[in-house]
Amino acid sequence: MSKPVDRARRALNETPADRLVGGIGDVLAGSYGITDVELYQVDYRLAELLPLTDGDSITSPGHPAWRAFDHQSPLLTDGVAWMPVTMRGERRGVLRLSPVPDDQEVVNALAEVATALAHEVAAVSAGTDVYRAARRTQRLTLAAEMQWELLPGRSRIRPSFSLAGQLEPAYAVRGDGFDWSDDGERLWLSTINGTGEGVAASLLTSLATHALRNARRAGLSLADQAALADQAIYDLYRGEQHLSALLMELDLRSGMMTVVDAGSPRLVLLRGGEVSEQPLEAQFPLGMFEATDYHEQKFPLELGDRVFVVSDGVVEATGQHMRYGETALDRFLRRTGPMAPLDAVRSLIGDLRAFVAGDLVDDAVVVCLDWTGPQP
Repeated sequence: MSKPVDRARRALNETPADRLVGGIGDVLAGSYGITDVELYQVDYRLAELLPLTDGDSITSPGHPAWRAFDHQSPLLTDGVAWMPVTMRGERRGVLRLSPVPDDQEVVNALAEVATALAHEVAAVSAGTDVYRAARRTQRLTLAAEMQWELLPGRSRIRPSFSLAGQLEPAYAVRGDGFDWSDDGERLWLSTINGTGEGVAASLLTSLATHALRNARRAGLSLADQAALADQAIYDLYRGEQHLSALLMELDLRSGMMTVVDAGSPRLVLLRGGEVSEQPLEAQFPLGMFEATDYHEQKFPLELGDRVFVVSDGVVEATGQHMRYGETALDRFLRRTGPMAPLDAVRSLIGDLRAFVAGDLVDDAVVVCLDWTGPQP
């Protein structure tokens, strides 16, 4: 590791949380003569790159900033460098630097600095609103604020899998949500198709998410996780409120998928370029009845399989008096094969927005999981 990178890391650790970009800017100015440093964060809709301080947002797909973001590789053009700001697969945005010499060693060092910045932004975000506030183009509804705070992230890459998810309408989502966690041997993924309106819907999803996390962290089986969340919701709402969920557990050594379908969103498998809906045993939604007994089912994933989970807000999205429908969904999912999961999710959401000619009205959640196989 180069000395400038060492100094930049120290600056990130020692600089106040709200001045991270300025802290590394001071180091880069002294080490490389770089005088312009700006962080562009991707917004909640995955549609704009927004500057942390002053300047215009970047929306054009052909812009070097978006090319660096999409391809996840540094881009140097006319002395301006665009560096992906990414942490463990979580794409936060890009770092603009100039002037930057056409020197691969310098570019590699700057890429390390951008990655270190991504880690530090993640570390300090719990204690400052600077970075969250700067990546929104409009005010989030209260329900949407609550939903986004529940999420574990929007994308993740591990040796055995790649994963991404998105909520829509991003600035006004109410009850849909997702959650994930892995311990190196297993991946847990839950997708919730919420019900209700406004804060009431967000509170219901929050209760379900925290109940599932509580059961998962206690080491309970997938069926018991569903049962605990079911009972927690029923105890509070006595059956008057319930929600649909799909719980999945992937064995990262074998590719065996365990599923509990609690009135769940749709699970679609993309294998070898062909799309098929995975048949699931439909069980009662969480909180509908007292002491529901849930059952697990298993099916194996093959190397290279892609799994999509979509809520009914995707299939039922309406434009010009027509539903988006399962046929259009399957056709589009088939085209996402070469894309990374986050790009696949973003492309599907973009296609839905084009279909409805604007933002979605009803909540929709899309999650994409790639199984890349057991690792030594």
